[in-house]
Amino acid sequence: MPLTAVLALAAGLRFWRLTAVGFNSDEAVYTGTAASLAGNSSLGSIFPVFRAHPVLFQALLSLVLRVHLSDWTARAVPAAIGVAAVAMTYGLGARLYDRKAGLAAALLLAVMPYHVVVSRQVLLDGTMTLCATAALYCVVRFAERPGPRWLLAAAGMMGATVLAKETSVVLLGGLYAFFALTPAVRMRWRQLLPALLAMTVVAAASPLALALSDRSRTGGAYLLWQLFRRPNHPWAFYFTAVPPAVGPLVLVSAGAGMVWLRRENTWRERLLLCWIGVPVLFFTIWPVKGFQYLLPIAPPLAVLAGRTLRRLPSLPWPEVRRVRLPRAAAVALTLAVAASLVVPAWQRVSPSPDGTFLAGSGGLPGGREAGTWLHGHVPNGAQLLVIGPSMGNVLQFYGHRRAQALSVSPDRRSRNPSYEPVSNPDRALRDGEFQYVVWDSYSAKRTPFFTGKALTLIDHYHGRAVFTARGRGGKALVVIYQVRAT
Repeated sequence: MPLTAVLALAAGLRFWRLTAVGFNSDEAVYTGTAASLAGNSSLGSIFPVFRAHPVLFQALLSLVLRVHLSDWTARAVPAAIGVAAVAMTYGLGARLYDRKAGLAAALLLAVMPYHVVVSRQVLLDGTMTLCATAALYCVVRFAERPGPRWLLAAAGMMGATVLAKETSVVLLGGLYAFFALTPAVRMRWRQLLPALLAMTVVAAASPLALALSDRSRTGGAYLLWQLFRRPNHPWAFYFTAVPPAVGPLVLVSAGAGMVWLRRENTWRERLLLCWIGVPVLFFTIWPVKGFQYLLPIAPPLAVLAGRTLRRLPSLPWPEVRRVRLPRAAAVALTLAVAASLVVPAWQRVSPSPDGTFLAGSGGLPGGREAGTWLHGHVPNGAQLLVIGPSMGNVLQFYGHRRAQALSVSPDRRSRNPSYEPVSNPDRALRDGEFQYVVWDSYSAKRTPFFTGKALTLIDHYHGRAVFTARGRGGKALVVIYQVRAT
C-alpha cells in the first residue's frame, strides 16, 4: 500500500493540468514525427520521420496517436513512462539496500521537480531514464551474482537506452569506470563479448532503419552538426540549473550518507557514483547543454538519499554517540525532505503563461493559441516567416502551415539540417513567398538582431496584426502579421 500511494502521488503530479501550456519546439517535433509514423498525412508532409534522434519513443507514441491525436494523449505517454520510472527506482533501491530504502527513493523521485517537469513533456529523456534505470538494475543483479543472464539483460537495456536517445551512450563510461574500480566484480571476456554484441544488435536498429530508408546522409549530417555546433550555455549551467530542480535536501541527504556511512560503502555506492559522475563531467565539458540531459542521474541520486534516510535511526550522531534517532522522527524527516520537493514541483505543474521559457523545462507560452488560430483562419498553402525555428516548429504543428526562420544560418555547419535558410527574405516577401510574418517574445529575447530584421520587414511590407496571443497582464506573447508586397 505505501508503494501504491507513492505511485498514485507520482501519477497525480505528472497528469495534473497536463495541457495547461502548449508544446515547446522539441515536443512539437517529436509529436509531429510520431504523427508521421502513425500515418497523419497533414503533419507527415511537414515533419519527416528521420531527424536528429532515433525513433524508439516516437514509434511507441505513434501507437497511441493512431487512436487519437491531441496534446493530452501525446503527453500522457511520457507521463506514464515517468510513473514507471518511479516504480523502477523502487526496485533498484530495494535491490541495493532494502524495501524501506527503495520506498524512500521512489517517494523522492515521485515528487522531484526535475523528474516531474521533464516526464510531463513529449521528450525522449523520460524513456531514456526508464531504460537506463532498468539497465542499472540488471547490472546490480549481475554484480550480486555474476553470470551471463543478467549481463545480457543489462546489455539489451543499454541498447534500448541508446535507441531512446543516443546521448545516453555516455552512461557506458560510468559502467566502464565502475568495473575498472571494482576488482571484486569481475567480468570475463567470454561474458563481455556476447554482451557487447547484444547491445550492438539492439542499438543497430536506428542506423539500419536509416540505411534501409536511404537516409544515411541525414543521420551523418545531424551527427556533424551536433559535434561542431556552438555552445548554447556556459560551462557551469548544470551546477546552477539542476540542483534546485533535484532538491537541495536530496543532494545533502545523498552526500551526508556517503560521509556518515563511509565505513559501509561497497561496490553499490561506487556503482551509483560512477553512474552519476561520468554524465555530469561529460556534459559539463560538452559545449551543448540541455536542462533535461542529466535526467538519468535522478534515480541513483534518489536511491542514495533514500539509503541515508532509511538509516537515520541507526546513524551515530557525533555529539552524543550513544543516542539514536527514534524511528518516528526518521520517518518525519523523510517526509520533510519529500515535502520540500512538493511545493516547487506543484509550482512547475501549475504554470503561469508569462512567456518565460528554458529549453526542456516546459511548454512555449502562446504557441498553441497562435497555431490553432492559423489552422482555422489561414488558407492552405500559406507560408509563415518567423524569427526563430523554435516558434516555427510549434506553429507548424498546431497550424499545419509551413514556416521558415530568419535566424537559420546559410552555413550548413552552423544550422540544424532540418531547417532551410531564407537567403533573401526581402526578395521572398516581394515575390509573395510568405504571406505572414510572426513576432514572438521568446525569439525576441534570444535573437534581438533578427527580431529587428523581422520588424523592419513587417513595416516595409505593410504588416497588419491579425492575431495576438497574450499572457499574464496582457503581455503580448505571439503576434501574427499579414503582409503584402504592394
